[in-house]
Amino acid sequence: MIERVKTGIPGLDEITNGGFVKGTNVLVTGAAGTGKTIFCMQFLYYGASEYDEPGVFVTLEERPNDLRREARQFGWDIEKMEREGKLIIIDAASSRAGLPTSEPYTLRRGFDISTLAQEIYKATKEINAERVVIDSLSSLGIRFESLTAIRTAIFKIASLLNDLNTTSLLTSEITSKHEFSRFGVEEFIAQGIIILYLNEERGELKRSLVVRKLRFSKHSLKVMPFEIGDNGIIILPSGGI
Repeated sequence: MIERVKTGIPGLDEITNGGFVKGTNVLVTGAAGTGKTIFCMQFLYYGASEYDEPGVFVTLEERPNDLRREARQFGWDIEKMEREGKLIIIDAASSRAGLPTSEPYTLRRGFDISTLAQEIYKATKEINAERVVIDSLSSLGIRFESLTAIRTAIFKIASLLNDLNTTSLLTSEITSKHEFSRFGVEEFIAQGIIILYLNEERGELKRSLVVRKLRFSKHSLKVMPFEIGDNGIIILPSGGI
């Protein structure tokens, strides 16, 4: 029997046949502003607070305090989860940008993919994390000069997550409707792909998503509207409201 992981996103479990398959990597991709970070944060927060599944959030773009501030607007007490040892934020954004940080989990020797992998491994084992988020793989493009080096780094991270057997979300930013990822490799290291859209309809921006791929699982192929409300993301009926 396939074991499922509840997503914590209302409406998503219904279109993924009960949630994500435990131990798989899912790529959450979309253009800037589509809600990728919120999507991942919601998955991690509800895993820690409601389902007793500790999580690790690896941030390569936003500083941890910005994430905590963003979470508070949805009523998600990230700090409480951190104090209780149910959630760890790894600050890879500061070292990637060459900035100082007082965060307990960071890359103190500077940004290096091996060091990042070691930090993820250490944090995951420390709290027996069952969920991991890496936001965003696109940021690796700023750190590495060649496409080959970027792809090698992505494969290394994916291999680590597979070894840890965590249920993981990895984000990637796209600039075209016809692509799934920034570097053309992320979709091949993931067992699932969820694409988020932000399109103009009759002079108004509308959000939607589609589960493009979910290995080992039946899932809806419909483009589903969603909203970001006071409590986070909620998937709407296909007809919207």
